[in-house]
Amino acid sequence: MNVASASLNVALPALEMRGLMMTAMRNPKQVVAQDVNWTVQPGEFWVVAAPQHSGKSDFLMTAAGIMAPAAGEFSFLGEPMPIFEEERMPHRLKLGFVFDGGQLLGSLTIAENIALPLRYHSRLKEAEITARVNALLQLTELSSRANLTPINVARSWQQRAGLARVLAMAPQVLLLDSPLTGLDVRHTFWWLRLLNELSRGHALLDGKPLTIIATVDDLRPWRYHANRVACLRQKELVVLGDWTAVEASPEPVVQELLRNETAPAPKSEAKV
Repeated sequence: MNVASASLNVALPALEMRGLMMTAMRNPKQVVAQDVNWTVQPGEFWVVAAPQHSGKSDFLMTAAGIMAPAAGEFSFLGEPMPIFEEERMPHRLKLGFVFDGGQLLGSLTIAENIALPLRYHSRLKEAEITARVNALLQLTELSSRANLTPINVARSWQQRAGLARVLAMAPQVLLLDSPLTGLDVRHTFWWLRLLNELSRGHALLDGKPLTIIATVDDLRPWRYHANRVACLRQKELVVLGDWTAVEASPEPVVQELLRNETAPAPKSEAKV
């Protein structure tokens, strides 16, 4: 194999950041992270950890291209980000973002929320959309709640619907903003199990491994799931690597996140 042929088989980084400065959505003058140099390879499963109110959501929304960085440059699967141009939308749709709480449209049912991106961004026939949505409802155990509006569904199930809506477009990279926040043990285990399956390759995504990045404020649940860890500390992204490096890290914030001494107990939910 010649050099030219070999170079064609080298996978592009899923995300690559160089000298990036990120600011807060609510206050663009507030710097969340600066001089970020970070590369995420296809198939990696990352958690970006930081205490609550440290700018994790702003960090992730910048990584997703929802917000533009204040400085620096980054790319997604070889294309410069952020992507706002309509003609580049097919590439942008290879990246999925699950908001904290799902952020569903209240006037639509759970099933209609999941179908929404398919209606806007695919050429599937109605029967194909219905089949896809039904498969996602079954995957997320939402079939019995399909015809309910979000206000009639507990937050933990809204979060699952947000995931289903993103998976509808079969992205190559999945970003999740604090996916375990407020969940009880049952829902936490469900999320960790499914994310493991997606990371390794799920039948719903034709068996292709999904690149995953999740923000967290407690490292403990992720120890045997994510294989890469980074930490936001004093406006700096500290790339730790694997769990051996995490446990050996002298960073006080890392040790705090491993103990999670200040983490609140999950909120109880009355809705079903």
